[in-house]
Amino acid sequence: MAAAPPPTTIRNAEATDYERISPLLDDWWGGRPMRDLLPRLFFEHFRETSFVAEEDGEVVGFLNGFLSQTFPDEAYIHFVGVRPDRRGAGLASELYERFFAVAREHGRSLVRWVTSPVNDGSIAFHRARGFAVEPGDEYLRLSRAI
Repeated sequence: MAAAPPPTTIRNAEATDYERISPLLDDWWGGRPMRDLLPRLFFEHFRETSFVAEEDGEVVGFLNGFLSQTFPDEAYIHFVGVRPDRRGAGLASELYERFFAVAREHGRSLVRWVTSPVNDGSIAFHRARGFAVEPGDEYLRLSRAI
């Protein structure tokens, strides 16, 4: 009988989480160079809208997002990651729900996300959670009313 995974704790991000999470990015994305896409500023300036999931003190997931300063009804998810062995268990959805709740508390009614058109896994994940594809340029834009 397999042991149950340890309980997952989700908390707001702290500036020091950058040093813990940034070295994981390329590995979690199968060796793709992702580290440069997530600057430290997301952990320093968007802590209220960014979250870290931990099990036994180890990072197993995170979400970095922010409230748009330009569009007062919008919020934006910049980066989400779940450790490969924890994918498919609902952790990313839980991180999204945390973000949606904070966005709603701040009067936001629309969440946006941008991904590459070749990122089929991300596109399927977002569509399954109610995101719609919007017309765009070389990036695929998705949005969801919350």
